[in-house]
Amino acid sequence: MPIAVDIDVMLARRKMSVGELADRVGITPANLAVLKNGRAKAVRFATLAALCEVLKCQPGDLLRWEAEEATVAEATEVASDG
Repeated sequence: MPIAVDIDVMLARRKMSVGELADRVGITPANLAVLKNGRAKAVRFATLAALCEVLKCQPGDLLRWEAEEATVAEATEVASDG
């Protein structure tokens, strides 16, 4: 997936456990684990805002875009055919 989730980085910086973050945000530890491990298909803005509030960070500290290998290879191929 081209969106990488860095919640674990912020947890380490804040010296906070997954359980504590889940409790303070108001979601289950299981749902937080799904999000943290990059298996979530979506995240509500309210949840993202709560994560940012508790972790005292910006959304960009938690989420980042990464190019997929296939996409990069296809773009290179198209550019060389051009």
